[in-house]
Amino acid sequence: MRIFDPHIHMTSRTTDDYEAMHAAGVRALVEPAFWLGQPRTSVGSFTDYFDALIGWERFRAAQFGIRHHCAIALNPKEANDPRCAEVLDVLPRYLAKDGVVAVGEIGFDSMTPEEDEAFARQLELAVRHDLPALVHTPHRDKAAGTARTLDLVRESGLPPERVVVDHLNEMTVRAVAESGCWMGFSIYPDTKMDEVRMVALLTEYGTERVLVNSAADWGRSDPLKTHKTGVAMLAAGFDEDDVDRVLWRNPVEFYGQSGRLALDEPEASPTFEGNSILRGGS
Repeated sequence: MRIFDPHIHMTSRTTDDYEAMHAAGVRALVEPAFWLGQPRTSVGSFTDYFDALIGWERFRAAQFGIRHHCAIALNPKEANDPRCAEVLDVLPRYLAKDGVVAVGEIGFDSMTPEEDEAFARQLELAVRHDLPALVHTPHRDKAAGTARTLDLVRESGLPPERVVVDHLNEMTVRAVAESGCWMGFSIYPDTKMDEVRMVALLTEYGTERVLVNSAADWGRSDPLKTHKTGVAMLAAGFDEDDVDRVLWRNPVEFYGQSGRLALDEPEASPTFEGNSILRGGS
């Protein structure tokens, strides 16, 4: 089973996770820029974070045979903080970088006017930089947030096939399926979706335009949920080709629209700017 996790926050995970992911079949991933759990107070803290996504984290993944790509954006939650507004002005510098395969995560958290404006501006950046967009739907009032998301996508001029609307569930999937956008599902231990529900939706909606991710971060989450979903699919009667489509070929097709995917075996250099992942000698 080969796996491309299309949404996972490896900055918040350990090297043990990378090792376990490779053993489970993960060979590529996309790490979207997101909220870190506490407020960032300046643009500089964002640029340091973006630099880590395109540099150190790519290096760290390569040590375990995994190709790391990222998506860059001002996340919806921090779009409400006026101290972060200038981040939108520095995004073009990062959206031109190798390894950046989408604008994301963008979308809604609390459905505020500030989020609406940041979302629309970043959809414009996706159009301007010829990149796909990864959209976060809110955890509260998800149906309304998804409806507004689809409205803004239509208004932006970004073709729906270049947009994945993520964190979907049984209440929101139909509208996204009918919109022509890609459907993203996050598989979690307690919240969002689980493997059994995901298999039921795949049975109903099929395997086209579906991305299944772990969205693993600093909360209770599991970077092996993609693999567990593949196992659940096989147990439910899907064949290996179906699993390969959902867990590999679909994310390759979606992010391949960026023209920046690298899917060969990564070269694991011993250090990055003089630093290694080792602490101490053998």
